[in-house]
Amino acid sequence: MRSPKSEDHKKASQNVKNVINTEVEQTIESIQKHTDHISDVIFKKIPTEEGIVTLIYVNSLVDKMTMQVMIFIPLANHLHQIHQVSEVVSISDNAAIVSKLMGGQTLLYFHEANLLESIDTYSASTRSITNTETESTVIGPQDAFTESLETNISLVKRRIKNTNLKNEDLTIGSETNTKISILYIEGIVNEENLETLKGRIDKVNYPSFTDISILKQLIEDNPLSPFPQYYMSVRPDSIVHYLLNGRIVIFMDNSQAAIVCPTSFLEMFISIEDYYNRWTTASLLRMLRFFGFFLTIMITPMYISALTFHPEILPYELLLNLQESRSRVPFPPLIEVLFIELIIEVLREAGSRMPAKVGQTIGIVGGIVIGTAAVEAGLISNILIVLVATSALLSFLPPIFLMSNTSRFVRYIFILSAGAFGLFGQMLAFAWLITHLLRLNSLGTPFMTPVIPRKAGDLMDSIIRFPTAFLKGKTGISRSPKK
Repeated sequence: MRSPKSEDHKKASQNVKNVINTEVEQTIESIQKHTDHISDVIFKKIPTEEGIVTLIYVNSLVDKMTMQVMIFIPLANHLHQIHQVSEVVSISDNAAIVSKLMGGQTLLYFHEANLLESIDTYSASTRSITNTETESTVIGPQDAFTESLETNISLVKRRIKNTNLKNEDLTIGSETNTKISILYIEGIVNEENLETLKGRIDKVNYPSFTDISILKQLIEDNPLSPFPQYYMSVRPDSIVHYLLNGRIVIFMDNSQAAIVCPTSFLEMFISIEDYYNRWTTASLLRMLRFFGFFLTIMITPMYISALTFHPEILPYELLLNLQESRSRVPFPPLIEVLFIELIIEVLREAGSRMPAKVGQTIGIVGGIVIGTAAVEAGLISNILIVLVATSALLSFLPPIFLMSNTSRFVRYIFILSAGAFGLFGQMLAFAWLITHLLRLNSLGTPFMTPVIPRKAGDLMDSIIRFPTAFLKGKTGISRSPKK
């Protein structure tokens, strides 16, 4: 005969068990609710020495070998190893649960203990490290960043073996939950710049980030400006150079490029290869890029101004050649220039969107055929073909492709100004350009540094690059107050 105490104890145990089972069902149902209609979310129950354990993971995000080594084998033989390497997750924090699942982690729910833990089993398909096609170089390292955040950071840390190199991870994008990493060298970085950048990133309210270029536009000082206010690169050696100079670098998962903050206007025409060349060669190339930017926005507007308003500025023989070339053209110079510029833009855009081999053929053959046919039909002059082709080539001189796009946009402002007012219009447009550049900032730093405000020491590494022995100090744009 059982005693009343025995019966009460049995009922109490049964009640506790029922409560635990209810909590287990509610927890699993809650996770299933938040992962509803995600077909590759797996729920698998496995019996262990501590009772039933439910594994929850996204099949397309986990590595099968990692699952076998870190989860299945320890669950069968060494369960204590699971607790040593896992992280406890709050059962009531649904946002954290979903975030870890979609981040490739495996959740382990221990029924008896009503405990939820997570283990990182993420495995993403990434491409190998290859040469860069956008910032190719003859001298120097040939590797380039990939779309893997971990790989990109490792490429930097292979070059800077220093504990002062810090990287802080953040998550942005309410829909994509994209991971970014901020890199800087402690003791060299300007702390004020660092705090300003973190504050701007904290204020970013944007749902989705598919590339780091979106973040760059959201944290710029003047988002309405046609000029990029931060340097972007896919080359590890270039990023390392700027980190050692006290800059701040931002990486984003699933994005190849990195952002450098702050940046000056002159640095948009500097390539890391300049430091591998002799100072004479590097200086020549920098001057070519810098003055080529202003030439590309001035050549075709000068053609319009000279033929429409100021023919007296041209030599008499050249003027005769121009008049003969345009004798069959029925349009004024402004319409003629806009027509051929738009044709060049169409060819460039079509060539970049087509398969590589087809695009090259279309770009070369299409340009020759259309240009020759347009001249023979009397739609444009042959001299203008030469000027537009030269202008297009000059626009690709800057090592940063974003500056090439900027020169194309600014050129249209100069073309329209020249068509309306001639040289006077060009000078007005040039005054606007210089004023705009002087008003721009990059992370609160004047964009025209070191020219405005002038720092004499920084001019050794500007348009003219002095010999390497003179380039030992940090530039003023990124100098820490301690330095």
